[in-house]
Formats: sequence, C-alpha cells, structure tokens
Amino acid sequence: MSATYLFNNNGSLMLCQFDDIVTLSSQNFADKVAVDDNKQQQTYQQLNENIDALAARFIALGLEPNSRIGVYLPKQLESVIAFFAASRAGLVFVPINPLLKAPQVSYIAQDCNIQLMVTSSQRAKILQSIYPECDDLLHLLLVDDSTDFEVSSHQQMHLWDALIAQPDTSPQRRRRILTDLAAILYTSGSTGQPKGVCLSHQNLIAGAQSVSQYLHNTHNDTLLAVLPLSFDYGLSQVTTALLVGAKVVLMEYLLPKDVIRQVVKHSVTGLAAVPPLWVQLSTLEWPQEAKESLRYITNTGGAMPEKTLRQLQTALPDTAPYLMYGLTEAFRSTYLEPHELDKRPNSIGKAIPNAEILVLRADGSECEIDEPGELVHRGVHVSLGYWNAPEKTAKRFKPLKQNNHRAEIAVWSGDTVKRDRDGFLYFIGRQDDMIKCSGYRISPAELEDTLYGLEQLQEVAAIGVNDSQLGQAILLVLKADSDDQETLIKTIKRYCQQQLPNYMQPRYIEFVEQLPRNANGKIDRPALQQQYQYLAQ
Repeated sequence: MSATYLFNNNGSLMLCQFDDIVTLSSQNFADKVAVDDNKQQQTYQQLNENIDALAARFIALGLEPNSRIGVYLPKQLESVIAFFAASRAGLVFVPINPLLKAPQVSYIAQDCNIQLMVTSSQRAKILQSIYPECDDLLHLLLVDDSTDFEVSSHQQMHLWDALIAQPDTSPQRRRRILTDLAAILYTSGSTGQPKGVCLSHQNLIAGAQSVSQYLHNTHNDTLLAVLPLSFDYGLSQVTTALLVGAKVVLMEYLLPKDVIRQVVKHSVTGLAAVPPLWVQLSTLEWPQEAKESLRYITNTGGAMPEKTLRQLQTALPDTAPYLMYGLTEAFRSTYLEPHELDKRPNSIGKAIPNAEILVLRADGSECEIDEPGELVHRGVHVSLGYWNAPEKTAKRFKPLKQNNHRAEIAVWSGDTVKRDRDGFLYFIGRQDDMIKCSGYRISPAELEDTLYGLEQLQEVAAIGVNDSQLGQAILLVLKADSDDQETLIKTIKRYCQQQLPNYMQPRYIEFVEQLPRNANGKIDRPALQQQYQYLAQ
C-alpha cells in the first residue's frame, strides 16, 4: 500500500498518526537538525528517510499490525527512529527504561508479547537469561555490530546498519487512525507489577500540541532531553520538539554539572526535569551563556520545593519557570503560568489546552471551592487504559456524563486536590501507597515481591519517607530470621543491586519483631509512616 496523507483545505498536512509529526516537519524544515545525541545527529529529511527505511524492514520481517516492539536503549538517535518507524509500520512501540534489570525487562516483554527488541549488544548479552522464557520475542535488532552471545533457537538476530541498508522491497507505511494504539508506557502501580499504559496516536499528538502551545515552542527552540524516554515527560521532549521543527538534544548525564554544560554547548532554550534534579541544579553556578539561551524550565513528577524555585529564579532571572502536574494515564493535566508564581507558588495551575480538570467527590458530584476531592481528567489526552488489565482499567477509567450528552471515559487520578476561587488547583496528597523517588513512581508491592526472594526475610514492608532531594527515600521494614543484622543488611543491599534498578535501591533498613497490621489484617502502612517519620530529611 502506498503512502497516503490527509490535508486541510489550505494544503497543510493533518496529523492522523504519530509518525506524521516527522513527515510534516520534514516538509517544512528538511535541512534543519532534528535530533542530536552528542554522538550523531540527523536533519529532518535524514530522520524521515531512516524512519521510512526501518518501517519497511519491520514489515518485511513479517511483523503484523499492532505487534509490539520493545526499545531497551539509553537516549540515542536509534531510539527515536525506532519509535516513529513502529508507528509508520502500524506497530506499537514500548520504551523500556534502560535502568531496569533483566527480571523487569522479562516481565514487560512477556506481559505485552514483545516480538522485536531494539537494543545494544551489551544489553542483549545482559538479557541472555530471559530469552528462553520470552516465547513471543522473535527478533533482536542490535544498534551496534557485536554479537558475542547466543539467542534461543526461535529468535533471529539483526544488525541495524545492515537491516536499514537493504533495498526497498515492501510498503513504506501502514495507515492507522487517531484512536488506534500507538505506544505502551510501563508505570508502577500501587500494587503488584508495573502497569502498561496504552497510548493512542491521538494521545501522543494531542500531548505534543498542548505542550507546545502553552510553552510557546517554535522551530527556533532547542530542547534538552535528560529524562528517560520511557517516561511520558521524557518522551514529551522529543514529540514536542519534532512537532514544531525544533532541535532535540538527547543526553545521558552523570552529574548535574553535565546538564548545565549541555545547555551552554547547544544553546538550549527549554529544559525539563524532576524535583530531585532541580534541587541539585539550583545550588550550582549557571554561566552567562546558559542564562542568555534558556527561555524556560519545566517541572513535574512531584512538587518543586519553594526554596529550590526561588534559587532557580535568582540564578536564571530571565528564564520562565513552568510548574506542572501530570499522570501517565492522561499525559499532562495542569500547568501554572510563570506570572502566577509569586502569588501562588504551591499551585499546580489550571488545565492544559484541550483538557478539562474536575475535582469530584466519591459519588461523582463536583466539590465546592477549597473542598478536597479527587482530580479527574477528561479530554483527548486520556489514554486507552492499561494493557491486559481490565479490572485495573475499570477502576481508574470510568464513564463521565457531561451536559446530558453521552458518557465519555475520563481518568480518575487517585490524587486529592482542591480548587480556589480563581480556579487554581492545589495538590494535597495521593490516595495510594506509591513511593515517589527521584521522579519515579515505585510500587511497594513490587519491591516487597522481589525481596521475598531472600530466604532470611519473613515479612517486609516498603514505604517512602520524605527526603528533601529525592522527594521520598525508600525504607524497608523487615521481620527476619537472623541474629546478625549487619551481615543481613549487606546481603539485602547486594541482592537489591543485582535485582533492582538504581532508583529502587533502599536508603534505610529497619528490623522489627512484628509488622503492625490494621483491622483487615493488612500491613498498617500509616502506622509505619508515623513510627519512622524521624528519618525524614
């Protein structure tokens, strides 16, 4: 099937599926640099041609429409090409956080039946133990040329350069519609393993359109992407930049100073980060070149401490700070205009363009001014639900009847907020037990399930304690069969380092004779929070 596009009356391209973002910008900004990962860069025309080539290869490999492909890489050019090529081939891309270890990658691969994994030879070798258990994983696509490992008999290995260089023998494109599934982003749930949030083409396009509108992004911008592309917030830096013809710089940083160096090196105009990184950046010296180029900064993934905000405003007096609130299930919900910061620095703002945010009671009625209620998001950003989890989907995604019209599906955030007389929203707290550490939402149950692999542990509870840099630090409260607690602590830390990504490593470990329980026999987490509040920093 040849490529077909829809156009408005004025001849401009209508965005009907995710990869149209690049198609449109390649028409308007063909020779402009689109993506730079500090090792290689491509113009919009080169990017679009490589997306065409890889999409054709995906189809030639026999991947059927809606097949899932995993991308297990750090932030690099090949990741971006793979995302958009998946869309062009009618597939579904699944960004996998590069910090995850083999057990977590295996869970994701099996949960959504990933058929092709884009990764590096080093990472593929680390994953070698999971291949026999991933029956649907038929193809490994390596972005480098090392193949010093073996795959299972049912799997094929491909090299990126060789695959893309093959002559065109298959269609360049499969058409999808706005409401079709485009991507699955995995986020930790309040219980159990991570949940796959299903995003449509419309979700991804509308998100980029809304953000670029209120951040006033244009082709003159350069955005620095420092957050994982498996985060909706990190992925947003790419989609927003490419939508408007801007340049996006992909960066893997070790130290906060590296971020500032990249701002200077690339004359970055827009920088997004989560509170723990802003806390570190606020204490550093910002060169004059950074002050002159940086048009705005944004924050989400938790509340930015007011002290940190003031330090950043002093260090970057001509840079506009945008405070935002979002949830993966609806991408982004609110933002606060910079001119409102001095009057209401603790507000999460108002609804983003093309969204409505409601504050509702448990019975679905709307709350009064300053009355706490649940934040409910309606509009085009509401995702399709959770992958292969109808009960969890039904709990969070529910019908909402407005103005006597037919009911639509809205997302109930699980977060408590209130609205003031001027319509500004304020975050109060979370209704679940999620631990928010370094911008990551961590499931206590996932942590606990992993730790039960240690024979010495009889019972374990994972909770978050307030931390000025991390947002929350992880505390493990344990009932254990051991008289040598020091040795057991070392064993636990070593085990966690082997089994869990860095952001899930515990800061504190405490031992108890019995874990407190509530009337239902469940672990009493509020009691533990109260007992160990002295650990808060």
